[in-house]
Amino acid sequence: MNRCGWVNEDPLYIDYHDHEWGVPVYDDRLLFEYLNLEGAQAGLSWYTILKKRENYRKAFDNFEPEKIIHYDENKIEELLNNEGIVRNRLKVRAVVTNAKAFFRLVEEFGSFREYIWSFVGGKPIQNHFTAMSQVPATTDVSDKLSKDLKKRGFTFVGSTICYAFMQAVGMVNDHITACDCYSKVNK
Repeated sequence: MNRCGWVNEDPLYIDYHDHEWGVPVYDDRLLFEYLNLEGAQAGLSWYTILKKRENYRKAFDNFEPEKIIHYDENKIEELLNNEGIVRNRLKVRAVVTNAKAFFRLVEEFGSFREYIWSFVGGKPIQNHFTAMSQVPATTDVSDKLSKDLKKRGFTFVGSTICYAFMQAVGMVNDHITACDCYSKVNK
């Protein structure tokens, strides 16, 4: 199978590339999860976070914002002692901060999905890159998304994080054209 050049030989990574990356996501909870995992990835590789994703899901109550908004200092300390996640105080606190911002946003827009997908007009941007070197780290859209999320109280949502999020949740199709997943996602 032809795959994008960033995929290593780990079956976990192959499965993620072949079945998740770039496939449009419309579920609010799952969008929230991806946004926070991309934030956790800042300064690290996605592969590192992917290997810890199940630990993150357990530690953060499956990224249910309605549970996370009630986390107190004891819960934060518990998370900071959890070896299964990246134990960075700012990144752990960001999930709690983002959960609170999530609810304010949902109150205004009706759903996280409506807000997020509005940045691409409700449908994926279909790119046609032939090499990984052509794939940008940021775009005007990720810049706008980042700026607006920050304005609404989200943290760990810089433009590079936002673009990686957009790729992961299928807001953009950045599979290279020679990748077997390109046409599958393009449909």
